[in-house]
Amino acid sequence: QVHLVESGGGLVQPGGSLRLSCAASGFAFRRFPMSWYRQFPGKERELVATITSGGGSTNYADSVKGRFTISRDNDKNMGYLQMNSLKPEDTAVYYCYAAVGLVRSWGQGTQVTVSS
Repeated sequence: QVHLVESGGGLVQPGGSLRLSCAASGFAFRRFPMSWYRQFPGKERELVATITSGGGSTNYADSVKGRFTISRDNDKNMGYLQMNSLKPEDTAVYYCYAAVGLVRSWGQGTQVTVSS
């Protein structure tokens, strides 16, 4: 059973940094791409960043390019999202995502709040 657990969210001041982690289990993590999404209140989830199975290629939403970095450690079955220069408009619930065959799996989400 695919299981994803996010951690690392919290309250941070504008301009600050946070590192989100995603612990994966129940599947061969190293074989699949993974992504981070975020959801603003009352909105659909939006794609933030994606990384290929081997970590050699990444893609980012225009709104986070140059500020966020997605990475993974396949030996530890972990994914990460380093968020720098955070802005109040980055406030959202952040989700880890993986599509394993036909099964689309999400973590429970972690709240990130950027406020002074």
